Amino acid sequence: MLKSKLSSGVAHEIPLDLSKKLSSDVSVLERWNDLTPLARNEWICWTVTTKKPETRQNHVDRTMTELLSGKRRPCCWAGCAHRK
Repeated sequence: MLKSKLSSGVAHEIPLDLSKKLSSDVSVLERWNDLTPLARNEWICWTVTTKKPETRQNHVDRTMTELLSGKRRPCCWAGCAHRK
């Protein structure tokens, strides 16, 4: 596990499963920490609002791959309900 600090979101703290995954890869960690707090919040909320465990795992995994591909927000999602 990397020792770098993992930045959080605005309305949400990073859940343990996402935190472990993000901290496992220095490239992903750098991209995560480069996001705005609001963008990080969107990724966190997109992950934690799922209903099924397999969907949540898919979102955790997709967060990694999509950050590495250059995406800064989750695609095709209405947004965090906590912002409204």
